[in-house]
Amino acid sequence: MKIISADYIYTPNSFIENKAVAFTDTIKEIDTIEVLQDKYPNAEFIQTETHSILYPGFINTHVHLEFSANKTALKYGSFMPWLDSVIEHREELVSNCSNIVMMNECETMLRSGITTFGAISSFGNELEVCEVTPQRVVFFNELIGSNAQYADMLYGDFMERVKASMSCEKKSRITAAVAIHSPYSVHPIILQKAVNVAKEYRLPLSAHFLESQAEREWLEHGKGELKGFFEKYFKTTTPVTNIQEFMYAFDTYPTHFTHCVQANKVELDYLTLKGHSIAHCPRSNRYLGCGRLPIEELSLPYSVATDGLSSNDSLSIFDELRAALMLHHQAPIDELANTLINSVTANAADILGINCGKIEVGKLADFAIITLPNAVKREEELALWTILHTKDVSEVYIEGQKYL
Repeated sequence: MKIISADYIYTPNSFIENKAVAFTDTIKEIDTIEVLQDKYPNAEFIQTETHSILYPGFINTHVHLEFSANKTALKYGSFMPWLDSVIEHREELVSNCSNIVMMNECETMLRSGITTFGAISSFGNELEVCEVTPQRVVFFNELIGSNAQYADMLYGDFMERVKASMSCEKKSRITAAVAIHSPYSVHPIILQKAVNVAKEYRLPLSAHFLESQAEREWLEHGKGELKGFFEKYFKTTTPVTNIQEFMYAFDTYPTHFTHCVQANKVELDYLTLKGHSIAHCPRSNRYLGCGRLPIEELSLPYSVATDGLSSNDSLSIFDELRAALMLHHQAPIDELANTLINSVTANAADILGINCGKIEVGKLADFAIITLPNAVKREEELALWTILHTKDVSEVYIEGQKYL
């Protein structure tokens, strides 16, 4: 048993003062220091630094580790030139992305307080790293392939990767999951099979959706920049699906859709009706010229996520939160800061279906402690100062064990 105390504790409803948390691998009790020490006299007592805040561990729901070797190879600014550069440099980037490179990025995430992340995996190369990183990992095995001729082969490879990640669940903090690459890159036949796999095994499900204007134009009209892309690389001039058909494929299972920048109100309302959620990646959307997701208009849950280093410059959750503060400049800043913190804690945990994200009795003891440079004058600004002043967190606990 351990007892930890901080100036403030972030709970789902508010920041609370003069309280402490008793925990083992899960949170046992929240009360005053005196009450907890009296009840657990042999517990280890942890006093955090002055001006500290105890948060639940932060959750990055969507990250691609397999492109962690990218620094200056890919072209930013517009989606289609970026996509062309991915095709051109893919082999080089994947071959240079060693386990050491990926582990370094896991450590970067840990230093920013990320205790859980959703790893989107196209090849399964990250599985070994995800087995040994201290964080909890929701391992999204990604399905990709729009050519019906290769459907059986693609689905077979996908299932091998799903089973490999499922076999890791008992010996690591990995949860197997399913990801669909995008509407334009997955044939409806194998898409439905993959959704059925998620439903059968109750696995988290994710899909990229309406990231760019080029994607929307291709799916709606079979025209635009993606037409040239498919003619050049895949010798086809017809999309395999459309927006509505793709959305309807997920009607019976809650899905975490990534980006949705180009989704209209009708589509967003439909996703809300069906119980879905969104992974919002502000820096990736900006760097690829995709636009802004109007989070102030959303009525469905969303998380803030970093995406991968193929379309970002770091995997720090605080870098991402600061970018979100700037991107959504029309929102009252204190209110937005609180909403963003919630999006990477309670919201993200609920979306991924994991028992953390809140400092609440019975939840896993995943904590991130941040230390502000000075005392806070106004309590309503705690979330804002947390986002603005935190580069690295002070301490990290996962299932009650200290890792930073």
